[in-house]
Amino acid sequence: MTRTMPDTATVTSWVGDAVLAPSMHNAQPWRFRWQPDTGTLLLDMDASRAMPRTDPARRGLHIGCGAALFTLRVAAAHAGWTARVRLLPDPADARVLAALTFVRPAREPDLDPLYPAIRRRRTNREPFTGEPVAPELRDGLCAAARAEGARLSFPGAWHLTTVLELIASAEAAEALSPAVREEITRWTPTAGAEDRADGVPAYAFGPRRYDGRAPVRDFAAASGPDERPAAVFERLPSLAVLETHGDAPADWLLAGQAMQRVLLEATLDGLATTLNSQALEWPELRWTLRDPLSSGGHPQMVVRLGYGPDVPPTPRRPVSEVLEVA
Repeated sequence: MTRTMPDTATVTSWVGDAVLAPSMHNAQPWRFRWQPDTGTLLLDMDASRAMPRTDPARRGLHIGCGAALFTLRVAAAHAGWTARVRLLPDPADARVLAALTFVRPAREPDLDPLYPAIRRRRTNREPFTGEPVAPELRDGLCAAARAEGARLSFPGAWHLTTVLELIASAEAAEALSPAVREEITRWTPTAGAEDRADGVPAYAFGPRRYDGRAPVRDFAAASGPDERPAAVFERLPSLAVLETHGDAPADWLLAGQAMQRVLLEATLDGLATTLNSQALEWPELRWTLRDPLSSGGHPQMVVRLGYGPDVPPTPRRPVSEVLEVA
């Protein structure tokens, strides 16, 4: 096996793919440090992009960084490299979430086919058609989560009702909390700030929900007058709950990698996706989200799947802002 190291330009291109990963409110809470002398790429959390009100333990921050980590693994595999990953490599420095080194040839051939989905994946807050997701596609998405050590389950009828009720409770609690609304406003650019490279811009809010039960976070509720058109969403949305066996920082990074693998697989399958963490942000609601058939699983994310219209991408910070070359 050849153990040459990738050059800086190659690593920079991989980081350019990694920053397209989803994150809570599109805060993009990651930084990368490339050390060409040792061939090590470090993934750090960017604590300035944490959300102390809605994500005090930084669980969501870790999940977003895990998604970026998986995306970088896919980019490396596409270029013929294997990323060897050590999670939380420095017990004395919680800022460092992962250390990656690279060898050739690629040892994860199942990652390369996911590469075209990186730039096609979107968080879609538009109404979906309501057409059910075929069982074989669901099975494939469950397999994608398992490949990363997580579990994806599709709630049955009565559990789906429970999940929707919990998300509705979280929406109500959010509306009654000025501190939470203020934090969300930080990540929803106001008029005149549309050129921001982060956050959820108004064009990505989606329409107001006139009817239907699809759980789509209403970012406009925290950003002032709402002049969006109204629309009917799915009355029986297709939701999946992503769980991990543990609930520590390493598990959250694992969850982010599994989540992104599921999202990229879904994109290749022609599915639109939306992430929803509202009920997960309230400890008193989160545990009830778990699959009742799961033995000790910890819910990490709710994923809405279906068939929807194309939507534009949300902004991303340039690589020069998130990558440091030592």
